Amino acid sequence: MILKNNKYNVIGTRPIRHDGLEKVTGKAVYSADVQLPNMSYGAILRSPYAHARIVSIDTSEAEKLSGVFGVITGKDFQTGIDKDIEIGEGIANFKWDSMNIMARDKVVYVGHAVAAVAAKDRNTGLEALKRIKVDYEELTPVLSVDEAVKKDSVVIQDDFMGVEINGEMSSKNVADYFQFNFGDTDKGFRESDYVIEKEYTMPMVHQGYIEPHVAVAQWGEDGRLTLWTSTQGAFPVRTQTAGILGMPESRVRVMPAEIGGGFGGKTRVYLTPLAAMLSKKSNRPVKIVMDRSSVFDATGPAPGGKIKIKIGVTKDMKIKSAYSDLRLEGGAFGGSAVGASAKCVFACYDIENTKIDGYDLVVNKPKSAAYRAPGSPQVSFAMEVTIDEICSKNGWDPLEFRIKNASKEGTRRGDGPKFPKIGNIDVLDAVNKSDHWNSEKPKSKKGKLIGRGIASGYWMNGGGKSSVTISLNDDGTVTLLEGSSDIGGSRPSIAMQAAEILGLNATEMFPRIPDTDGVGYNGMTGGSRTTFATGWAAVNAARNMIKELKNRLSMIWEIEIEQIAFNNGNFSSKADSELSINIRDLAKKLDGTGGAVSAVGSVDLDSSTHGFGTHIVDLEIDPETGKTDIIKYTAVQDVGRAIHPSYVEGQIQGGAAQGIGWALNEEYYIDSKGKMLNSSYLDYRMPTALDLPMIDTILVENENPEQPFGVRGVGEVPICPPLGAISNAIKDALGIRLNDLPMKPSVILKALSEK
Repeated sequence: MILKNNKYNVIGTRPIRHDGLEKVTGKAVYSADVQLPNMSYGAILRSPYAHARIVSIDTSEAEKLSGVFGVITGKDFQTGIDKDIEIGEGIANFKWDSMNIMARDKVVYVGHAVAAVAAKDRNTGLEALKRIKVDYEELTPVLSVDEAVKKDSVVIQDDFMGVEINGEMSSKNVADYFQFNFGDTDKGFRESDYVIEKEYTMPMVHQGYIEPHVAVAQWGEDGRLTLWTSTQGAFPVRTQTAGILGMPESRVRVMPAEIGGGFGGKTRVYLTPLAAMLSKKSNRPVKIVMDRSSVFDATGPAPGGKIKIKIGVTKDMKIKSAYSDLRLEGGAFGGSAVGASAKCVFACYDIENTKIDGYDLVVNKPKSAAYRAPGSPQVSFAMEVTIDEICSKNGWDPLEFRIKNASKEGTRRGDGPKFPKIGNIDVLDAVNKSDHWNSEKPKSKKGKLIGRGIASGYWMNGGGKSSVTISLNDDGTVTLLEGSSDIGGSRPSIAMQAAEILGLNATEMFPRIPDTDGVGYNGMTGGSRTTFATGWAAVNAARNMIKELKNRLSMIWEIEIEQIAFNNGNFSSKADSELSINIRDLAKKLDGTGGAVSAVGSVDLDSSTHGFGTHIVDLEIDPETGKTDIIKYTAVQDVGRAIHPSYVEGQIQGGAAQGIGWALNEEYYIDSKGKMLNSSYLDYRMPTALDLPMIDTILVENENPEQPFGVRGVGEVPICPPLGAISNAIKDALGIRLNDLPMKPSVILKALSEK
């Protein structure tokens, strides 16, 4: 559903996706499809311990094995400089990332790489790993945020110093601490008629991408490194790999390939430095493909942790004061999304007094990574359940409460900045008018318990650097080169924006993603930035092309450039109505005017675009089994301007599905030794099409004034509301509040038994 009429020719239409034919026919090339002459295959030896010192590593027997071309350990890598870089959905550090991809003196999570081999085939590589002898001194692991903050906790990283909190030094496992505070929260709580304080816990969860991590590396005789890898950002891969290996970025070339899902989990490097070093050592190209258990054990999940929320409200349903204590697991090297959590926790509400304490905590688990609105689903869950509890205890309508307290233009976000024009209230109004909200709850069937829930969520969509190059072909079509990995329809959404400016059809645009030598710098595809930022770069490129075409046409018509007008693909003379030509015909007449016409557009955007969504869910629970089934689901979201509505709907539906899985089933189930016990898709229970109804969407188009077509990113927001909405629906069904994730059948059965 689109709430506003479309005023464009291309924007808002639903053309066939440019990459569709290759993908449905199996012709699309992924990194694992890359085959090079003389290629060897990499295999990685990983730690069975969550925390242990490496006493010794003996690789001699592996090196003697026929068919083994090279063996590497931590000794083959330099320490790396202690330098932070922004990678789009988080911070990378060359030193700590180097230690993460290959252990040095200590292993700090189960799955931590300790050695790798290059061999003639996979089986030979696995046999070589068996012959590597590693002597470990096992240490006590730290596996929870509660344990991590204790001053006498086991130290995981000897170089970490802890931080100062209220004048005292913390545990060394506190990688970072911050506080945001405005107004007077204590005074606000005293002036409140009702004060509620709740605590919530959640485990790490996985992004659930289909394609595992892959890297192919070829270290050339000229000293240049060429990489093929499954990534959300070829340029950040270049930067990270070069930084870890201590070589100039100009010596690294990253080749494009299709990507089988990422959702934030493919923003960091895990394999490219290993494949590169093996290639250098063996003097041949090397391919490494992770198996599924290694993906779970050794790549970044979304952080788990503990969140406290305290809210004070007045009798007239106004939030007077709010406090949050955010403690998220950064994994063994720190770097959780707690900073983003702080920006999101109170963002949906206009609150006079707020205070936020944030802790980034080191635990003996894989280093956390981004997962679709990193840090926001966790705090959305905690905040929205607390809001529902306030409404439940006071007999208030939960939607009315949200409307009355909704953030709007001028509202100060919890970390300080004031909102510009936003669509939060528009979203809530659309919910209030929706068929789902105004319908009766479904009737109970065969003793099942029925519940309805509602929740809101927020993400501050990103900007950053993007570059696009377009070229006009002789037949009037346009080739568009952009460096943003396409993980959700960005090739069409970017090409469509350029097409609208040029007055062409979407089918006349041919978007391509070249290697890092073939286009200007593009930041990570993530954070809901790509259609917004790279689309803006495409608009700039199209406008620059029109300027150049006016220049060429002035030669042909022998008139001043200022006398040429352009509208909807047509050039005309302002002075002579007989002179007119469309862009397609002009493309055939450019010989003798200076050759082929191309143009570049680039942006470096500091602005963010602020996305809001509210979801409604109906569910039923079988009291005999504890199983929860979603029976109706509606996601309402401010999308700014829906460039390609089908893609927008798909993004929202996909995010909602992932949030549903996070709420009901998904978790890193880790034993007391730090080992994940469900590291396969047979045991890590994600919802499938058989588990879900059609997810209905309502697209609210509140145009973003900071983008030429009013675009707001859409990919992050929809994963935020489902966790709280489902918890609130379960409370409605059971009369029992569940404050911990996941709300799986065993948890529900236990709650029912204790009722």
